[in-house]
Amino acid sequence: MKKIMAFLALILVALSAPGQASESAGLSPVELDVFDLAAVRRGATVYANYCSGCHSLSRIRYSRIQKDLNLTETDMRNEFMLGDVRIHDTLKSALSPVDGESMFGVAPPDLSLIARSRGVDWVYAYLKGFYADPSRPLGVNNIVAENIAMPNVFWGLQGIQEPIRSQVHGESVVTGLKLVKPGSQTVTAFDQTVRDLLTFLAYVAEPAQLQRLPLGKYVLFFLLVLTVVFYRLKKEYWKELH
Repeated sequence: MKKIMAFLALILVALSAPGQASESAGLSPVELDVFDLAAVRRGATVYANYCSGCHSLSRIRYSRIQKDLNLTETDMRNEFMLGDVRIHDTLKSALSPVDGESMFGVAPPDLSLIARSRGVDWVYAYLKGFYADPSRPLGVNNIVAENIAMPNVFWGLQGIQEPIRSQVHGESVVTGLKLVKPGSQTVTAFDQTVRDLLTFLAYVAEPAQLQRLPLGKYVLFFLLVLTVVFYRLKKEYWKELH
């Protein structure tokens, strides 16, 4: 029985390992709750207003969002569905890849799996990491992704940041950022906006987790009970043979 419990503990440690990767990479871990449907809904509005002009979410349909958030089609059209899109359409950007490449030098990526491929910690640091850089074509750079082609679409909310530079091995390196011109939101409010958007993107990356995770608790409990039953059955069986 001790070996079984040790094996289960090893599985739990392995499952927790991805969450520790961001700390080793120097990123601050971000706690999100995809079951906070109000945050998912607010994040969807942020995406529609600030991200959908360039970035698509081709792996999810409006109808899936409507179902998971328990919204009416009227709610969807008032908040997320811009233009003449239909309820069963995927969330596609109006910007074509060709136009995107000609404007920014690279086609804006689809964000359907960005929360899983990059990790929410990286995306969080990236969205808050823009700073003024006159040497760049769009006037901004990013502390996480240097020389990125994307403009800072949130500058009106966040404000303008300038880099804090330090000498590292004889080179000038950006080690921090300071807010020099406040935006329309406070620092706390903007942080919540970014978290809401990340919660929505984490939901989009795997909508099934709203059903899978609650069900998984019952599955694990069933397997634990089954393990105990089979262990006791094994003891009784081998007892007769000895």
